[in-house]
Amino acid sequence: MRHPVSPGVRDPGGRATVLAIAQAALPAGARFPGAGTRTVDAVDRFFATLPPAAASAYRALLYGLDAAALVRHRRRFADLGNDERLGVLDAWRDGSVPRRLGLRALMTPLKIAHFDDPSVYQALGCVYDHRGKPEARPRFMTERSRGLGELDEDLALTCDVVVVGTGAGGAVVAKELAEAGAAVVLIEEGRYFDRSDFTGRAFDMQRMMYRSAGATFSVGNVGIPIPLGVTVGGSTTVNSGTCYRAPARILREWRDGLGLSEFSDEAMATLYDKVEAVLRVAPARMEHVGGVGRVIARGCDALGFRHTPLRRNAPDCDGKGVCVFGCPTDAKRSTNVSYVPLALRAGAELFHGARVERIIVEGGRAVGVVARTASARAGTARTLTVRARAVVVACGTIMTPVLLEQNRLCGGSGQLGRNLSIHPAAGCIGVFAEPITSYDAIPQGYAIEEVPDEGILFEGSSVPLEHTMSLMPFVGPRLVDLAERFDRLAPFGFLVEDTSRGRVRSVGGRPLITYVLNDRDVARLKRGIEILTRVFFAGGASEVLVPVHGFTQLADATDLARLERARIKASDLDLSAYHPLGTARMGRDPASSVVGPDHQAHDLP
Repeated sequence: MRHPVSPGVRDPGGRATVLAIAQAALPAGARFPGAGTRTVDAVDRFFATLPPAAASAYRALLYGLDAAALVRHRRRFADLGNDERLGVLDAWRDGSVPRRLGLRALMTPLKIAHFDDPSVYQALGCVYDHRGKPEARPRFMTERSRGLGELDEDLALTCDVVVVGTGAGGAVVAKELAEAGAAVVLIEEGRYFDRSDFTGRAFDMQRMMYRSAGATFSVGNVGIPIPLGVTVGGSTTVNSGTCYRAPARILREWRDGLGLSEFSDEAMATLYDKVEAVLRVAPARMEHVGGVGRVIARGCDALGFRHTPLRRNAPDCDGKGVCVFGCPTDAKRSTNVSYVPLALRAGAELFHGARVERIIVEGGRAVGVVARTASARAGTARTLTVRARAVVVACGTIMTPVLLEQNRLCGGSGQLGRNLSIHPAAGCIGVFAEPITSYDAIPQGYAIEEVPDEGILFEGSSVPLEHTMSLMPFVGPRLVDLAERFDRLAPFGFLVEDTSRGRVRSVGGRPLITYVLNDRDVARLKRGIEILTRVFFAGGASEVLVPVHGFTQLADATDLARLERARIKASDLDLSAYHPLGTARMGRDPASSVVGPDHQAHDLP
């Protein structure tokens, strides 16, 4: 559905302010043109695809920037000279947490719109469009998968098992049960895309396959984006394909703390073997690890750290570098190309573009679901009712409690939506004199394995130019200089095993995620940044860009020592998260968990 655009972006005053921001923050470089009306037009088109509330929020930020300019210079932002404009923007960049977040919200669409340009990519020698060749789906896939909005009328079905969600949980359940002879119906809110739809363009793919265009985030003492896939395959379609087994100590904690004796090392190893065979998990090939892996390995060798290629589910990977926007060659065996087709081949049916709104409960049991068209044009809204002997809710950590809370189910223990862990992640960028060309390699292909017992997991992480620039706090010539040296930047990241916990609530059918990062996890994140910075310097970096307010650019060991001595707060960190878990916790005790060891809800069969 196309939404009206807020006048805060399109009206002459709003447009003039956006243009002034773009001209100051994104000037011409040696190879790149400066931002202008093309960039502003692209931002207009972006907001035209979003609900009016998004454009209204952007308008409020523009008013705030104008107010800051009036206080500082007694003129509106668009009436300032370029140096004065940069001064206002830099004051927000170096200011309070709300100002820093406001600047990021203002600049992110502008940066992406500006750098998402074929001519910019051509200047760097990057491939702009990675669209894969279309491939005919087998007959069983076309016959057994349908978009709900494509149906001529409402539909009612009966089956053995209805599975809500087609990601890492739901798709596997559907495949196993269908192969065992059960009649299975899969329901997915997102659409069923194939590789010809995957272009590698960050803006387009986020709008197409990410919940809220990638703008799902937690609120607390630091805002943390938590990107979620909403497509057949769920978040597996838009992740990097890394495949770790849970450490033995974690399985032991589950056994000892939650009474889950089923999670023995031996039992889990057998199950891991089975899944890894389907996904064809193997170490990343060195020829596709690229320059990032090369300099990380060199730095680790200099420091005596252990390092290795990551194990991944992409046996035929050719290093296109766009895994998180859908694999354009189907090399990554996300569930959209592995478990979902296997389930369909075994007789399961799939309805996509269908949002489950109601769980049918009769006689104290869940006996089915009601879904409606997720997004529909006038006259195409449809309702799907599926009655089943068993109902599987596999909407992921964020949306499962939303659906259950909406239906007032599974709340007896008071734990539904609680116990949220997200594995907060941070990334650093090493700046090198040598070519790195991270865009010609696996974006997450290498690992540092020196401190796993500290709860810090290092994994490479690179994304396209416009996305990388949107993550940087810089504006003006410094930003453009880094963009023009994109082929010399080596991004690398890590996540931490958090002791902080959050909560997911349903507010109008949408998730409200709250999460407060505690001091222990702040210290662990700081430790990860320090280790990674040392590896980069040992590998030959001339400087390291780190996600800590006040320490953004580290030029040498002296700067690093200054960071090591500093006390930092959660709000000083620039974080993201990709591994939410825990909101429908499993355990033997119905008073402290939502589901039992048999995966069945304590409150409701």
